[in-house]
Amino acid sequence: MSFAPLFATAPVIQLHAFAAIAALLLGIGQLVALKGTRAHRFAGWIWAGLMLVVAVSSLWIHELRVWGPWSPIHLLSLLVIVSVPAAVFAARRHQVARHRRAMIQLFFFALVLAGAFTLLPGRVMHAVVFGS
Repeated sequence: MSFAPLFATAPVIQLHAFAAIAALLLGIGQLVALKGTRAHRFAGWIWAGLMLVVAVSSLWIHELRVWGPWSPIHLLSLLVIVSVPAAVFAARRHQVARHRRAMIQLFFFALVLAGAFTLLPGRVMHAVVFGS
């Protein structure tokens, strides 16, 4: 494993990748930690911010082009930009089931599933994890 391929990319890709890695690690912690505590809420705000950084930064990444400079992953980014605040507002309104469902879906679809696609051959993260 070497971060050299990532450091050779554009700064927006580096920001995107490091925010996604941080969100993945913090998200795992959030999933296993006690819910509703002050620590959970604090970490949740950080996680929500990281997710927004990941989604917004992706709008400046155009390596996969399907519709002009855009790809289906950009639709996921827009969904994340809408879903993160909605999930936070659900928690603030004590709609725990809605908040839990939204956050778990964001974690698995926007981080785990989308992240798995970054490990395909030819992608930067494939080179980071498996070498060139």
